[in-house]
Amino acid sequence: MKNSGVQLENQPNCVPQLARPPGFGVRHFQSIMCFTCLVFAYGLRVNLSVAIVAMTDKKTADSGIKVLPWDIAQKGVILSSMFWGYVILQIPAGHMSRIIGSKTMIFWSMVFCSIVTIFTPFISLNYDWLVFCFSRFLQGLGQGFLFPCLNTHISKWATPQERNRVVGFVYVGGQVGATLTMFVAGYLAASSWRWPSIFYVTGSCGLLWALMWLYVGADDPDSHSTISDGERAYIKSSLVNSSDQSKKMKTPWRQIMTSVPVLALLASSFGQLWSYWTLVTMLPLYFGHVLGFDIKNNGLISSLPFFMKTLLTIVFCCAADFVISREFLSVWTSQRIWNSIALWGGAATLMGLPFVHSNAGAVVLLVSSLGCGAGIYPGYVSNHLDLAPNFAGLLLGITNGLGNISSILAPLVAGFVVTDETSKEQWMVIFYICAATFFFGNLAFLMFGSAEVQPWNNTLEEIDKSPDEENLSTQDDDIRDRRLAKVM
Repeated sequence: MKNSGVQLENQPNCVPQLARPPGFGVRHFQSIMCFTCLVFAYGLRVNLSVAIVAMTDKKTADSGIKVLPWDIAQKGVILSSMFWGYVILQIPAGHMSRIIGSKTMIFWSMVFCSIVTIFTPFISLNYDWLVFCFSRFLQGLGQGFLFPCLNTHISKWATPQERNRVVGFVYVGGQVGATLTMFVAGYLAASSWRWPSIFYVTGSCGLLWALMWLYVGADDPDSHSTISDGERAYIKSSLVNSSDQSKKMKTPWRQIMTSVPVLALLASSFGQLWSYWTLVTMLPLYFGHVLGFDIKNNGLISSLPFFMKTLLTIVFCCAADFVISREFLSVWTSQRIWNSIALWGGAATLMGLPFVHSNAGAVVLLVSSLGCGAGIYPGYVSNHLDLAPNFAGLLLGITNGLGNISSILAPLVAGFVVTDETSKEQWMVIFYICAATFFFGNLAFLMFGSAEVQPWNNTLEEIDKSPDEENLSTQDDDIRDRRLAKVM
């Protein structure tokens, strides 16, 4: 019963969990909006991966649109330039989303990214390639707000019983967006509208989504105007470790940055993101120059890995919630298994590439490598919400921001290693590097990770108390408990 008086007074979430309301609720609609946010956000990200093939293809010279004279090294710099901005604001975004609220920050981020995208054709055709890099840098600055803010949003709306499914459903929006964009972009580039239409379409979709979000989004159940009292009470009773007072909490920077489980998350994120963004940004070039697919088929084939990852994310996350709810596996054991499927499974498929000698076999292995990555959502991604629900956005900002340093380096390394775009041997070096980052990223997670709520999750009380202060606090708690017992 220790500290029960404080909990009854300061933590209204500490009440018996209520029964789940039947039917479709506001929390589900919030998840759908977050899902579609990433659909359109990833469209703004990966549109260049297909467009850049058409933008620099001399075969399209008769289209009336200038062919851009970018070599493979410049392409690598251009493709990585978005991540220069992307990593800068992740940590501030995670910190600000807890204090300001996620709704407003997500809205302005999407508006900014969409406008930059719409101006992309004008910039690329009229200015130097370094100016174009700067526009992609600005795109990265805006995109850097989305994931930390969405994780903060999820921490206020997703109950533990639905967490893996919500996390998987929301974040699979990125794969759906990449799949649709890769697929549609190939056809747009081959159409009479040519490659500029890729940027006009994706940018316009982002603006339309932002307008809808402005009217239907909400930071948490308490700030939603139409949610039922029953659903609000159910969500709040389920989120035991998420405080209503999180906006007032001091940020435990030292404890977070020295936390071994957080560092394990960072290592896993770094390894996964290196390989993921290498494949996302460079696969269209590999399919086009090594496997010989034309621009239309290139867009179709390049979308297959994301389609596979989308399907497997749904399957993996539903399976994870099932085995945890039935207590077949603990949360931590489940997360380790799924994370191993994602990273070590991805590494194994890449290591198999030298042993296949057909285009179909290479496509199957590359699709499988990205598809296995679906395991990260019930793996290390959901682990952020377990370690510190009150700082879930900040944790993701740290791991995704610092982890995406690899997203800057990976396309650059690929651009400098692959000097001959038609050389399969040079491409194999890139795939071996990806396999290594997969392997060591998951090894760190298995050895040093945890699924326990960290002691610095609630900083309303002082974290760094001296032993004398701690004893005084304990005595005060005992006196308070005895008084409460007399009243009861």
